[in-house]
Amino acid sequence: VQLQASGGGLAQSGGHLRLSCVASGTDYSIANAMAWYRQAPGKQRDLVASLGLGGRANYTDSVKGRFTISGDIAKDTVYLQMTSLRPEDTAVYYCNLGRSSTSLGYIPLDYWGQGTLVTVSS
Repeated sequence: VQLQASGGGLAQSGGHLRLSCVASGTDYSIANAMAWYRQAPGKQRDLVASLGLGGRANYTDSVKGRFTISGDIAKDTVYLQMTSLRPEDTAVYYCNLGRSSTSLGYIPLDYWGQGTLVTVSS
């Protein structure tokens, strides 16, 4: 399985960026969801948003109302539209292939894109 992420860059505070991720070689008997994580310098990698079958989306509280995850799991694509960007959104963003269930939420599998850097200036 390979994931290719793109779309990062430099934005001003209040600006917007759109990230894209395309997967190939997905085993649908294992994976049924995709997600975006981010890792700021010196911090752990955290879940930002996930997208399950049927378009069910979930977000971490800090991005609710500002970020929108979309895509088509069956077509191995996921996007992250980021608006009203803040300096604290600065991080390397990674797409991930995983599993999602109502009871357990999003569970990442060990399939990661290469990361794309988002820098938000104040």
